[in-house]
Amino acid sequence: MLTDRLHRLSPDVLGRLARGIEKESLRVRPDGILADTPHPRGLGSALTHPRITTDFSESQLELITGVHADARSCLAELTAIHRAVHRQIGDEILWAASMPCGLPPDDAIPLARYGTSNVGRAKTVYRQGLSHRYGRRMQTISGIHYNFSVPEAAWPILQRADGDARSEQDYRTAAYFGLIRNFRRRSWLLLYLFGASPAACSNFLAGHPHSLQSLEGGTLHLPHATSLRMGPLGYQSDVQSSLAVSFNCLESYSKSLSRALSEPYPAYERIGIHDGDGLYRQLAATLLQIENEFYGTIRPKRTIRPGERPLHALAERGVEYVEVRCLDLDPFVPIGIEAATLDFLDVFLLHCLLDESPPDTPDEIAAMSYNQHKVAQHGREPGLRLQRGDEEVGLVEWGRALLRECAPIAEALDAATSGAARAGAAGQTAGAGAAPAATPHRDALAAAEAMLSDPTLTPSARSLREMVQHFDNSFSHFALAQSLRHHETLLALPFDAQAQARFALMAEESLAEQRRIEAADDMPFETYRQRYRPASCRCAMPAEAASATALATLLGRFARAVAARDTAGFTALFTPDGRYHDGFFGVHEGRDAIAAMLERFFVGGEAFFWQFRDVLASDGLGYARYVFSYRSREPESAGQLVVFDGIAQLRLRNGLIVEYDEAFDRGIAFTQLGYETARIGKLLGRYAREFAASAAAREHLAARPDRGGESADR
Repeated sequence: MLTDRLHRLSPDVLGRLARGIEKESLRVRPDGILADTPHPRGLGSALTHPRITTDFSESQLELITGVHADARSCLAELTAIHRAVHRQIGDEILWAASMPCGLPPDDAIPLARYGTSNVGRAKTVYRQGLSHRYGRRMQTISGIHYNFSVPEAAWPILQRADGDARSEQDYRTAAYFGLIRNFRRRSWLLLYLFGASPAACSNFLAGHPHSLQSLEGGTLHLPHATSLRMGPLGYQSDVQSSLAVSFNCLESYSKSLSRALSEPYPAYERIGIHDGDGLYRQLAATLLQIENEFYGTIRPKRTIRPGERPLHALAERGVEYVEVRCLDLDPFVPIGIEAATLDFLDVFLLHCLLDESPPDTPDEIAAMSYNQHKVAQHGREPGLRLQRGDEEVGLVEWGRALLRECAPIAEALDAATSGAARAGAAGQTAGAGAAPAATPHRDALAAAEAMLSDPTLTPSARSLREMVQHFDNSFSHFALAQSLRHHETLLALPFDAQAQARFALMAEESLAEQRRIEAADDMPFETYRQRYRPASCRCAMPAEAASATALATLLGRFARAVAARDTAGFTALFTPDGRYHDGFFGVHEGRDAIAAMLERFFVGGEAFFWQFRDVLASDGLGYARYVFSYRSREPESAGQLVVFDGIAQLRLRNGLIVEYDEAFDRGIAFTQLGYETARIGKLLGRYAREFAASAAAREHLAARPDRGGESADR
């Protein structure tokens, strides 16, 4: 399936993958202590600037690139944003690591401020809620988010290949959710390869229980950790873990988050909405204040309109792209991420999209969490084993298998982007390294294979080695040295007058836009807050639409299993007592009988192609029109392409098929198969007698007003 889908995508389509980067960094003083200065005016308004804003803290910058069809141009823009920032923050520097610098007491960490408008106040109150719920220290952990999408031209190609009958929007959304499920199953590999937070300052966890080991230089670490940021000590929430959000479809995802956004949570009710003096403590006392509070390694995303809720945008217009959220800052790269990482991510994400993605289950969701935390804390431990289905498998073994599956994708992307890579060689950035090779994606896989073979090559191992060998076991001294080095590197890069003028104009325009927003506000903040709270009924799909989407997904798997001659995959779509009534071969009950029937398909035909459309479903009953074709292998018509249409009726239970029935014109099929007229008449006569004897026919005839049932056999 993966190879077939890949081969259908032309180099032009593959060459237009889109990506963007959001990079968080703490502003710190030259001594490595968190800066307590306001967001620099020279960087514009954190509320409205398109490229430079803040995250949780006023001291935590977030740098945002635009959308790029070329990875190198994306890094070039990120470098340019860094150049602009470093020229506006005086003697301050950007902290090079994901785990934070020297922090003041928790209540002295400044919350981000966005002005006096309702939307600006809401953003600050949301952060106040986070501080009460999780503590401010945890919010200062920084990372990189990678936004990824495939071009619009890819979707009709993939949809035709899958024989999928849904609207293009519904198909695209379902495909992105398939990508997300596969990503969650395999994202542990990214923690191993790119995790760079194996240690933290000892004061970061002061007063909190933990299992980290101490080093003499005021450092806490785990010897085989890859990413403490993505482990239990990082940005996690036991409360949110109770949601067990499923990513099987938009409906199940929206339903889980809608509940969390609308149901009060006792511990948060005790915090209260505001204190006795009218100062707001959080936006709501529900389990989630807003959608973005839900943690995860990856999110489905859609560009939202002003005032629109993210879940409403998803329900109305579908998924537009995905946001990968599990990447640490690379402390060895001035801008926090390098070109080879982007190349690997593009291959990895395309593999997650094109590969078969079965539904997740509660047991698998638990295994995903186990694998994530295991690799985050012990990923470089020799012989480490992870959970995969009902078995345990070695991390290295599983990782190598994934890299082998990714190899054809890397080759195809190299072929599609080789011209762009050569063109980009002239414009190197601080994070891009040497001139792009002709095979950057294959080189990225080779580098990953090398790290699987030798864990000392990983960023996490390199970070610990640098601390021990050159910084007296001190994480803070190591990270500060890297931060100062990057600051000097970025300041030394050319920053011409045109670029300076462009960023100065963006800053002034953003400040003017904030003033316009504040001047236009005429609503009390409490009214705004009440209206901002989501109506859960607007966030989720109608039940009928969700059922139809789920059935269309099931029928897509049904069609692909037949086309791939995947008997086991096909029968797994049925309940153990499932029933299949085939228009040619009759009724088959139970998975073994259905498997035997499908094998009869393959004796008499090949190249099966099923397209379902106009899918309807409600209360366990579904219908769909279909067009079906195959090449005959029968002696009278070998090689003949046979095509006909029909109606499928299904009864469903717990997402599986209890009964499949169909109606189509057998005569059209028999004629294309070259059957003689007498044989066609004989076959149709047999089918007519069978139907007349069926319970449905007898019940119908018995119900006729003229009681014509008694003459049915004449």
